[in-house]
Amino acid sequence: MFQLPEYREPDFTEKRFTEAPDAAWEAVTAKGVAPEHYHSTSMYPEYFKIGGKWVLARESRMDSSVVICRDGQVKVVENRNLEVGDKVIVGRTENGEEGIYLHSNGFEGPGESEGDQFSFRQGRSRETSYARDYDRLFELLKYEKDHGHIVWVMGPAFSFDADARRAMQAMIEHGYVDGLMAGNALATHDLEGAMFHTALGQDIYTQKSQPNGHYNHLDVINRVRRRGSIPQFIRDYQIDNGIMYGCVKEGVPFVLTGSIRDDGPLPEVIGNAYDGQTAMRNMVKKATTVICLATMLHTIATGNMTPSYFVKEDGTVRPVFLYTVDADEFVVNKLLDRGSLSATTIVTNVQDFIMIVARGLGVL
Repeated sequence: MFQLPEYREPDFTEKRFTEAPDAAWEAVTAKGVAPEHYHSTSMYPEYFKIGGKWVLARESRMDSSVVICRDGQVKVVENRNLEVGDKVIVGRTENGEEGIYLHSNGFEGPGESEGDQFSFRQGRSRETSYARDYDRLFELLKYEKDHGHIVWVMGPAFSFDADARRAMQAMIEHGYVDGLMAGNALATHDLEGAMFHTALGQDIYTQKSQPNGHYNHLDVINRVRRRGSIPQFIRDYQIDNGIMYGCVKEGVPFVLTGSIRDDGPLPEVIGNAYDGQTAMRNMVKKATTVICLATMLHTIATGNMTPSYFVKEDGTVRPVFLYTVDADEFVVNKLLDRGSLSATTIVTNVQDFIMIVARGLGVL
């Protein structure tokens, strides 16, 4: 039975906290430019002493500034989004002496020491046993279906395999997907699979190239653009299968962000990189579990904007779980240093991964 790790906040009655000064701040004088010595955030819970009270940054992400709000709370803001007059916290220490405290061991048990938090750092490879990781993931997803918010970050590899598309559609239809983030290619080739049973012109089951098949994904893009949106294309062409079909059918929101190499793109694809990052972060803010699959750039981007914790409406703090799955060991090991409670890496192809997960959850 899955049990959510309990969060232990710092003991702010300790002398080092009661005698610490309020966090210092400086006002922004140029839009999008932080003051010198601004404090940059991490993935961990961080507290700031404001008006004699230690305040937790509720919605955090890596590499951003902290702005003091009028109500005495704080918000984490990307430097490019800073406005003139914003009160930005300054200080480069994190142990309380400048009114800034980074709490990196809040989810550890009483017998675990802060010094051991990175002891898990080790390479994971194709030879690693993942049986327990899968069992834990099954337990986690069953819990999150009723109590959390599951976001999937997907590369186009899913679109090239008939069974993977079927498994992911089943995951969506059974309530294990609350949000999807991907690029133009995933959506394009998934819709190509739905219309032509091909991806880049190859049959998604036999992998045989079809005559003039290289036109298929371009024809799909053209038809979607003519219809004005993915949902309208699905309705007009009576599409009845696939990942995008599942999202539209079940009302699952998706964020598609563009690349310089995109064909088309599809109408929903966000072409501006910073608008795309903002849309992704707005989705990640709600996430309690994030699963990144076969997309190095999307995985790294998502990892940078996903905190290790989530603050619920009642103020309860819980962990955010991050999984990254890829056939390339380099890709999955990029995020191994995020923390033992927030990063689990699995080296395998994602087609096998999603079939194992779907069958383990009983949706296939």
